[in-house]
Amino acid sequence: MANKRDLKKDINYVLGDIIEAVYVWEYANTDKDTKESSAIIDEAIVTFDELIAKVNAKDIDNAKAHFKSIQNELESRGNELIEKINKLS
Repeated sequence: MANKRDLKKDINYVLGDIIEAVYVWEYANTDKDTKESSAIIDEAIVTFDELIAKVNAKDIDNAKAHFKSIQNELESRGNELIEKINKLS
């Protein structure tokens, strides 16, 4: 991880792309209920808020390890959200 700014950009891009994918699904499936897709968007927003709060935390001992764990969490939670999008019917 290069720096805090890049990590924030990664979080923004990944979760923004996930939200955009949900909107594309909703647009392509106008006849389907959007309750599940709205829940995915809400979960992505909550994930964004939590990860940005962790990035901005001031009381960390090992910055490199802290940011690496945030990057790993972004990857795992992003994959979970993508799986949920793929399961939308």
